[in-house]
Amino acid sequence: MVRDELEPKGEGEGKGKGKPVRESSVEMVQVVRPQDANALGTVFGGTVVAWMDTAGAIAAMRHARRPVVTASIDHLSFLSPIHIGEWAIIRAAVHYVHRTSMEVGVWIEAENPLTGERRLTTHGYLTFVALDEQGRPTPVPPVIPETPEEKRRYEEARRRREVKLRLRRELERA
Repeated sequence: MVRDELEPKGEGEGKGKGKPVRESSVEMVQVVRPQDANALGTVFGGTVVAWMDTAGAIAAMRHARRPVVTASIDHLSFLSPIHIGEWAIIRAAVHYVHRTSMEVGVWIEAENPLTGERRLTTHGYLTFVALDEQGRPTPVPPVIPETPEEKRRYEEARRRREVKLRLRRELERA
């Protein structure tokens, strides 16, 4: 298992100058086909997770400009099914960076291709770790939130990380 050095080492401690969130932004579109769906005509959950992991990895690699691995899926909510014939619009962006790890937010909307109507179907937070040439965790540049929404997401991600670390320490003591 590849793990970030999860003990706090200082906010935004990474290498180089920071990068704005927009530089990591990803939008992908998947046409939902019968092979993506179950007997009910809705996309398999595992397929949705794979789409999220791919978009999240691209966002993390755009930020780090390094290979990355998925360290964890920290939250995942399936809100509404995606049906055969709809388009799945997958968006991702880096919310927060620690030393070698990045939290990436991923959202999926289903779009009716005939009307353009969209609805949020899935959202989640995934953590990726950047790797050096030897496959070891390596520092990445800090992320710079610019808009009020990005600043809110950054602060929420920072708090989620603190909670995750606190829970890990409590479980290790148990």
